[in-house]
Amino acid sequence: MEILNRKVKHDYFIDEIYETGIVLTGTEIKSIRNGDCNIKDCYGIIKNHEVYLLNMFIGYYKEGNIFNHQESRDRKLLLHKKEIKKLEQYIERKGFTLIPVKLYFKNNKLKVALGVCRGKKEYDKRESIKERDIKRETQKNLKRY
Repeated sequence: MEILNRKVKHDYFIDEIYETGIVLTGTEIKSIRNGDCNIKDCYGIIKNHEVYLLNMFIGYYKEGNIFNHQESRDRKLLLHKKEIKKLEQYIERKGFTLIPVKLYFKNNKLKVALGVCRGKKEYDKRESIKERDIKRETQKNLKRY
């Protein structure tokens, strides 16, 4: 099961992608397995040499009773120190930000594909849409023949 952030490729240029772990509680992981998660408005920050995800929505687990989690709290990402230092250097440059590209399970552990991204201007977005349409048309023409 994968949860994708489809707006990332439209709104940002992705320079690098890091595979990270994430610290979750028991009811959060159960809700994610049920598919009750949204990373559309989510972004990453670096605080005290640690990486956190903000605005990640994970719905309540229905059978969670009093031990249920908060829906949109800050969640810590697990990275090596060298990777965090490299990310800090990227963030210090103008225009770079940390955006989660997708959530997926690997060996029964939840992983986050964290992208180091630059924002696209409006003309860049139009250009990427034009390239995608041209690619789609050439695929249609190749299938005919």
